[in-house]
Amino acid sequence: MIRVLIAEDQAIVRNGLKMIIEQDEEIQVVAEAGNGKEVLSLLERTIVDIVLLDIRMPIMDGMQTTKEIHQQFPHIKILILTTFNDEEYAIQAFQEGANGFLLKTTDSVTLVNSIKSCLIGGMAIHDQVAAKLMPKLLKRESHYDNSLNQMVALTKREIEIVKKVGQGKTNKEISSELLLSVGTIKNHITQILAKLELRDRTQLAIYAVRNDYI
Repeated sequence: MIRVLIAEDQAIVRNGLKMIIEQDEEIQVVAEAGNGKEVLSLLERTIVDIVLLDIRMPIMDGMQTTKEIHQQFPHIKILILTTFNDEEYAIQAFQEGANGFLLKTTDSVTLVNSIKSCLIGGMAIHDQVAAKLMPKLLKRESHYDNSLNQMVALTKREIEIVKKVGQGKTNKEISSELLLSVGTIKNHITQILAKLELRDRTQLAIYAVRNDYI
């Protein structure tokens, strides 16, 4: 069972989201919150797999909440669901630790599939946001020292994995395509992150785009 916490300040929207995602028998909404502080409080006493999080909330907004969740509960996935079709919001969200960024116009099937994808290591991003985001990522100066990263020698196998992470594929999908175990893929990614001094899979995907691996 996938345990979801919905964080949205409008009760009617929370209720609607709950009805939509619980149509899938594998998903259960175990908690609801109206602001970021409530989210953090609930996470201290509730077992949650993924937080469905709005950006605009009172007391503590979605961006700060994302940062706090990522720092305090790094095992919990975060899927942003917002009205803001803005690539800068998406960039900030991913930098703070989000695993996905969807618009509230997203259809129910895509929403449910995105929740499941984030849980197995994938990334979810709305097509309209991605169309504006990718060109900016290619032009944007790296948050890290790219000159140093480019000096790091990756093996042929590591480069294959970086490419596939950049394409948004999960560990299971990569393992199937490369005929390796999921555990081996996880180990490779851990080594790659250490080599490139990157924090997580999201930053590795951005690195792949910036360095023309995809």
